[in-house]
Amino acid sequence: MNTNNSDILIMGILNVTPDSFSDGGKYLNTDKAVERALNMKNEGADIIDIGGESTRPFADPVSLTEELERVVPVIERIREKSDIKISIDTYKSKVAEEAIKAGADIVNDISGTTFDKRMKEVVKKYDKPIIIMHIKGTPKNMQINPEYNDLIGEIKRFLIDRKKELNEFGIGDDKIIIDPGIGFGKKMEQNYIIINRLKEFKSIGLPILIGASRKSFLGKPFDYSIDEREEGTCVSSVISIINGVSILRVHNIVSTKRVINTMKMFKRYE
Repeated sequence: MNTNNSDILIMGILNVTPDSFSDGGKYLNTDKAVERALNMKNEGADIIDIGGESTRPFADPVSLTEELERVVPVIERIREKSDIKISIDTYKSKVAEEAIKAGADIVNDISGTTFDKRMKEVVKKYDKPIIIMHIKGTPKNMQINPEYNDLIGEIKRFLIDRKKELNEFGIGDDKIIIDPGIGFGKKMEQNYIIINRLKEFKSIGLPILIGASRKSFLGKPFDYSIDEREEGTCVSSVISIINGVSILRVHNIVSTKRVINTMKMFKRYE
C-alpha cells in the first residue's frame, strides 16, 4: 500500500456495533452505516475502516455469524456506491475473507494475526494489505494492569516478529502496515510515551498507523468525557504527524483534514 509522510491518509472509523466506546449503536443500521461512510468520503477520508465487533477494553467477543451479518451487507452497499478504500477491522480470518469478497481492500487485525493463524493465508490468497497491531492480552483482559519491562522495545519486537512471519509466508513489506496499538494493553501514560517516541518505529521500515481518536488516555487526566476529547485527538494527530505517522484512524474526518492541511502549510514555510 502506497503511503508516505507527505501524503498522510485518513482512515474513518465506522463501527457497525451496539457497544463500541464512542459511536456504538449509531451505525448498526445498514442504511445509516452506508450513509456515514459516503459522508466520510465527502469529508476527506481515504479509507473507511468497518468493524462488527467492539474491541474496547473488557468487551465480550461476538459470534462469527453475527459479525458477518453486521459487516458484509455494509461493505457490499458501500462498494456499489463508491470506490473508496475499505478496511475490515477483524481478527477472524473468515470475516476477513468474506469482507474481501464483498469488496474490502485492506485487513486491519488488532492481533497482528496471532488470534487466528489462518489470517495470513487469507491475506496472501487475495493479495491484500494487512495492518498488524500490537496488543497485550485480549480486549477482555488487556487493561488489567498491563506491565512492560521495556515498553517501546517490546512493542517493536512484536511488530518485527509479525513482519518476519508474514515475510516468510510470502507477504511482502509493500503489503504490511504497523500499528503500536494505542489503548490495547497500555496504561494511560504509556500511550503518551508511544506517540512521543513514534519515530523509533520508523526503523522497522513500514508505514505506521495510529488510532488514538477519543480514547480514554486523552480524557483521564482531565476527566474529559468522550465528547470532550476532540481537541486532544487533534493534538495527538499533530504529534503523530511530526513523528512520522502515515495513517490516522479517526472518528472526526473534518477536524483531522484541517489538522493535516495546516501541518502541510507549516511544512511549506520551514
